[in-house]
Amino acid sequence: MLLHKGAQMRPPVQPTITPAQRQSVVVVGGGFAGLNLIQHLRDAPVNIVLGDRCNHHLFQPLLYQVATAALAPTEIAEPTRSILRNARNMTVRLDEPIGVEPARRQILLRAGGSLAYDYLVLATGVEYDYFGHDTWNPFAPSLKTLQDATEIRRRLLLAFEHAESCPDPDLRRRLLTIVLVGGGPTGVELAGSIAELARFALKRDFRNIDPTMLIWLADICGVSHLTAS
Repeated sequence: MLLHKGAQMRPPVQPTITPAQRQSVVVVGGGFAGLNLIQHLRDAPVNIVLGDRCNHHLFQPLLYQVATAALAPTEIAEPTRSILRNARNMTVRLDEPIGVEPARRQILLRAGGSLAYDYLVLATGVEYDYFGHDTWNPFAPSLKTLQDATEIRRRLLLAFEHAESCPDPDLRRRLLTIVLVGGGPTGVELAGSIAELARFALKRDFRNIDPTMLIWLADICGVSHLTAS
């Protein structure tokens, strides 16, 4: 191709892609991974649908502080729509995905209906494994949700209340005995937070018991043993 002197090459005209023609990306899970991906795709020419059964993002590393009454649930949860308000190519679907049909490229929803996708991202996180001891579940709740944290807080504070009015020394000792299974970051942080709660926040609130005399805080997986008394 010959160009006249002073002529300039023009870039080829790119076809305009309308929102209706964009490919669909369905992200299941509004945790750290899901939100981070959406933030990176917010300027991409795609339509994003975030499917989650919760309408808030939870900062899970601080759940142990909710479980020990150091923080309120609202301090570690923020509405998902507020976090992603600048992602104009994204919509939120409040529902629980229950299945995938790869051949039809669809996500099945618990409330009925489905979501079609061109690309699917499963960022649902993990759940606790009791290693075959599922009978532990009613007595040792997991610590993954706000409901888990508030349930642990309820049981923990009620144990002190029941011990306060318990005339049986052996039963009182049992009420002030706490066993933590797992010596990882969550277990160690929770152990320290429970000890802090007993030694400082509750120390002067009871008349018949000494909250600082927790009997055991133990990792029964064989890693370590901690005592708060």
